[in-house]
Amino acid sequence: MDYYDQEAEATGWLGPEVAFGMAYKYIQPGQSILDLGIGTGLAARLFHQAGLGVYGMDNSKAMLDICREKGLTDNLSLHDINFAPYPYNDASIDHCVCVGVLNFFNDLSGIFGEVARIIRDNGIFVFVVGRREIGDEAKVVVGSEHTGSDLKVTMYRHNFKQISDWLNDNSFKLIQNLEFTVYMDREKQHAFEAMAYLTLREFR
Repeated sequence: MDYYDQEAEATGWLGPEVAFGMAYKYIQPGQSILDLGIGTGLAARLFHQAGLGVYGMDNSKAMLDICREKGLTDNLSLHDINFAPYPYNDASIDHCVCVGVLNFFNDLSGIFGEVARIIRDNGIFVFVVGRREIGDEAKVVVGSEHTGSDLKVTMYRHNFKQISDWLNDNSFKLIQNLEFTVYMDREKQHAFEAMAYLTLREFR
């Protein structure tokens, strides 16, 4: 899994930095944050350095082992994002971040519902999705020209209305959204547009 970190650096993956930059003025040292799909801890590192207690959830034991070795987290849970409930109590964590994960899911309603349950009132949820415009297909099959192998990966893009509806259904207020480019290869010949959202969990 060290390969994952190397590829993220080589392709210029900016998701963690974008999410942290948007979240920065809403977080404080001593607070807690759940990194949903924490992987090897690329986003967690930034929030850990800012003094937050980091909780992480992922369905890959290998990635969690690498993340654990980095010493970034207070707690790590091996759990598949597809299955609710997540292993956290209601209103038990201040904030949540999710980057590089939601593009693998077409329907985000269940994920948003679990985040809304777990984070405290007035907490932020910052996340990244693939950006979809009117006329664009939601489903995208990423082939060998992007993955550099025989592996094909199915990804999903989400439009603003979808995101707005899921946020409204789960008492999140949109604060800011920001578009940025994600490159799929080191030569930066293949790319797609992503959208980062900063949202606030309103009072129950």
